[in-house]
Amino acid sequence: MSLPEAERFARLRLARAERVGPVSFRQLLDRFGSAGHALDALPDLIRKGGGHGYSLPPVEQIEQELAAGDRAGAGLLVLGDAAYPPMLAAVDPPPPVLWTRGDAALLSREAVAVVGARVASAGGQRIARGLARQLGQAGFVVVSGLARGIDAAAHAGAIETGTVAVLGGGVDDVYPSENASLYDQILERGCVVSESPMGARAQARDFPRRNRIISGLSRGVIVVEAELRSGSLITARLANEQGRDVFAVPGSPLDPRSKGPNELLRQGAILCEGIDDVRRAFETLRTLREPPVDHPFEGAPDEIDAAFLDRVADLLSPTPTPRDEIARALDAPIGDVAAALLELSLAGRATLLPGGSASI
Repeated sequence: MSLPEAERFARLRLARAERVGPVSFRQLLDRFGSAGHALDALPDLIRKGGGHGYSLPPVEQIEQELAAGDRAGAGLLVLGDAAYPPMLAAVDPPPPVLWTRGDAALLSREAVAVVGARVASAGGQRIARGLARQLGQAGFVVVSGLARGIDAAAHAGAIETGTVAVLGGGVDDVYPSENASLYDQILERGCVVSESPMGARAQARDFPRRNRIISGLSRGVIVVEAELRSGSLITARLANEQGRDVFAVPGSPLDPRSKGPNELLRQGAILCEGIDDVRRAFETLRTLREPPVDHPFEGAPDEIDAAFLDRVADLLSPTPTPRDEIARALDAPIGDVAAALLELSLAGRATLLPGGSASI
């Protein structure tokens, strides 16, 4: 069943609200049942949690973003839409909203990500193109990040069969500019997707968020070349946390770009020399780790006492602490603790983390 347009508008507005990230977005929906009710409650929640001077995004700002999407021919998917990609909905937490350009139906097909170094060797790019072509011919959509190097080669290899480019900026932000022609080809035959607002320019902080979408859309992630400190290894780590298969193409120990894949292999990644390695891995029955059905606010009161908020805040540290551990320490109901943590996070006094943990 489709969401009412008013609720879709409210979900976009809630997603754009200051201090509301993917974890708190999901929890606000759980607690209040709809984005509309969450928006009504948000300013008071922040005030009670100790925050001051908070205001919601103006309705006009959201209308302008929707108008910009219309002008660009972009489509909006919000969490809860029937067309929202099911693989991505299983991520903890899923992106609240996605903008798309091109064929959004590709987002719901079985996909494999191919990622790697921006400054890639000619051999690495040839491998990425060949793997992407083989994956496409085998019926997979190829997902990558439109970066130079391995990403661009992977998109080029799968352009005929279907490829998805996940961007850090808005779906109308072509970065790097040298990939403008490739971007146009993907618009025509594939799909471009981003959780950033229309018109947003990519910042460094956007790429880890982008990487979790690349892995979240995919059944597996193949790393072709990557140095030890690289975004590709972040994508591989996120894929592992999301229950996806991680593949690595081995390389020469003399090339620093082989250190990332070789280290992944030491950690248990699946060796990938071609499409047959991917097929064999996928023939092994594996259930993706979907977030458990969670009702953390069951029994939570409408009002959380300020003294209780302070007691919960006192138990937090830079080390992530599960909410059930806090509940045991306070001998308090889990619903009360979950509600308190949500209010503290909205007031900037705590950070909510996937899996029901929090830190300062």
